[in-house]
Amino acid sequence: MANTMQFDLVTPEAKLASFQTTEVQIAGADGDLTAMPGHAPLITTLRPGVLRVAGAEGMVAFVVSGGFAEITAESVSVLAERAVPIEEATGTIVDSMLEEARSLAAAALPEDKDAADKLVHDIMALRGTVAI
Repeated sequence: MANTMQFDLVTPEAKLASFQTTEVQIAGADGDLTAMPGHAPLITTLRPGVLRVAGAEGMVAFVVSGGFAEITAESVSVLAERAVPIEEATGTIVDSMLEEARSLAAAALPEDKDAADKLVHDIMALRGTVAI
């Protein structure tokens, strides 16, 4: 169908989603973007945030901790470090992500400190977004 595109979401542990979609809202490291059928090819890194996908059943959302998204005119493939459906994103899950990011920031080399601190702030912002 020309009005839809294939969406796939995978983590190292499992394939979480695979269906036709009309749009995918992505929390990109360089800014949020929406991929729709016919999108120009693009690969982007993800920041911690909410990935929203419009499917036949309505809008579906996932909390992602990071990873990559490959966008083509016909598909969006998301390779997430960690992802859970938003309704399963408990305070414990987000808190563990925050604790891990804080540990990484504390151990970061001076040249990596800004990126590590940004990761902590992105997860703190995510915590405020997710109803937990």
